Amino acid sequence: MKPKSKILIIAGSDSSGGAGIQADIKTVTALGSYAMTAITAVTTQNTTGVKSIVSVDPKEISNQIEFTAKDIRPDAIKIGMLHSSKVIKSVLKSLELIKVNKIILDPVMVAKGGAKLIDDKAVELLKNKLIKKVSLITPNIPEAEILTGTSIKTKEDMIYAASALIHLGAKNVFIKGGHLDSKLVLDIFVNKKEIMFIKNRRITTSNTHGTGCTLSSAISTFFACGKTLKKSCELATKYVNNSIRSNLNYGKGHGPINHLSSISIEKKFR
Repeated sequence: MKPKSKILIIAGSDSSGGAGIQADIKTVTALGSYAMTAITAVTTQNTTGVKSIVSVDPKEISNQIEFTAKDIRPDAIKIGMLHSSKVIKSVLKSLELIKVNKIILDPVMVAKGGAKLIDDKAVELLKNKLIKKVSLITPNIPEAEILTGTSIKTKEDMIYAASALIHLGAKNVFIKGGHLDSKLVLDIFVNKKEIMFIKNRRITTSNTHGTGCTLSSAISTFFACGKTLKKSCELATKYVNNSIRSNLNYGKGHGPINHLSSISIEKKFR
């Protein structure tokens, strides 16, 4: 098969391979598209937590984005970890230059193990500038709480937070409901015209490292291939749930999910 679309991923690296750039590349590839990258930071981490974060110079981040896109034009962009205001400014400048319409922003703020991955100035710049430039923002509940200054305990709170993000300038919002204490996982897609809930049974496992990165990359891939944003969110959620259900059980902490869940190998390769 040939790749169906080209995705440029702007995000941090995860040395354990479960989240970040590594999860993004695996997701885009497993769903049949071509992945390119601009690395924003190098993290030393495993399933138990983050040991260190080394920033990439903002100029080099811009160089990666612009030089790559000049040669192979992306059909969509997925943005993940942007840990400082300088990094966000460099990304904004590059986005203005390359002018790609389909952009998915996963506002990565806290690692699964609890390590903070973004500073306060960067949060403000993300809220005031970057949100307005993207097609969709995909926060989980803690990230939505930070961005809106609200507490989210119910689906009504999720609707309120999504509306607040729309008020800040977001065109479309997808809030992931996995952090709510309930048997069903309720995700919500919101824009100025509609509200859609996606319900799934909760899968009991601690192996969910990288689900947010994976979801946003899956949405980017389906969106780049011509699906609507709403349909892309539905399909991406199915892919992530199937990947969680595999329950790989690698590592001693929050293990990774199975990005190969969408692939069946033809006989001649077995």
